Amino acid sequence: MKKTIRFALFLLFLLLLAACGRPSEEGASTTDGEGEESYTIRVAYLVPEEHSAHVQSLKFKEKLEKESDGRLKVELYPNGQLYGSDREAIEAVQLGNLEMTIPAVAPLASFNEKFLVFDLPFLFNDYDSAYSALDGELGQELLDSLEENDLKGLAFGENGFRHVSNNEGPIESPEDMEGMKLRTLENPLHTDTFKAFGANASPFAFGELYTALQQGTYDAMDCPISLYYTNKFYEVQDYLTLTGHVYAAAILLANNDFYNSLPEDLQELVMEASDEFKDEQRKLAQQQDTEFLDQLKAEGMQVNDLTSEQRDEFREAAQPVYEKYESQIGKDLIDRALAANE
Repeated sequence: MKKTIRFALFLLFLLLLAACGRPSEEGASTTDGEGEESYTIRVAYLVPEEHSAHVQSLKFKEKLEKESDGRLKVELYPNGQLYGSDREAIEAVQLGNLEMTIPAVAPLASFNEKFLVFDLPFLFNDYDSAYSALDGELGQELLDSLEENDLKGLAFGENGFRHVSNNEGPIESPEDMEGMKLRTLENPLHTDTFKAFGANASPFAFGELYTALQQGTYDAMDCPISLYYTNKFYEVQDYLTLTGHVYAAAILLANNDFYNSLPEDLQELVMEASDEFKDEQRKLAQQQDTEFLDQLKAEGMQVNDLTSEQRDEFREAAQPVYEKYESQIGKDLIDRALAANE
């Protein structure tokens, strides 16, 4: 009799335990006290808290949490807290280990080679041309193509035009870059571009770049103005040349399965917040570029711009890169991107 009672109590314990359920995993949906599902979106990115992408991410978070009535919870992880490179963060989103990231577009080409088109040197003449391509039919087509990679492209943000710095002297022609040990993004087209200029170029993780420059592993690098300032590269680079050789877009990426798991109204809210992020972050990025360039000069960086004739020298030197990648990217895709300059 006692054994029967003990067994019955044991079964009751198991039933109660099952009713309580398991703790929800991060990023998974949970049910609140009113029976509505809520969702956690973890967003990881490399840029520090001062960068326009993080500043606007705070507003992205505020909008999603407020207008979803708490059904969406957003956790922000700036400054490479979770992943040391854009590539690692993209892989985490692709695998579903992370809900969102805001990487530079360039490393995305390793996952979807169509995005190589945006890395062609001197592709866009100015910001308006870049926006015309990214926000138009071409940009949407490429965003949609990411679903084949288990990614959801939400919108294009901005890092700005990339410029070259070094520790040897002002750069005014490709000959000035001959033999320089230059760090590039993890993107073969970027590496080939600088090799065409004569540099000894190779890719290297961004999170370790400051130390590599400090130790002399590299002489030179390239990145947008905002990253020169917010990552204090002025402490380990003396000369900055405003080459503007590539317009560097950022991109809001989500795991495609996670996005599709959201109710339709929350999907629409995420898209609306992403569009607002795009517009406002671009405005802030350009404002910061002006302010940060003045700060770089104040910190002692010697800054020089290229004349139109000098820039044409670099354009000419870069032509073999177009020829090498035309078959891989597709002539039609390249021509459509270049048409944004018209």
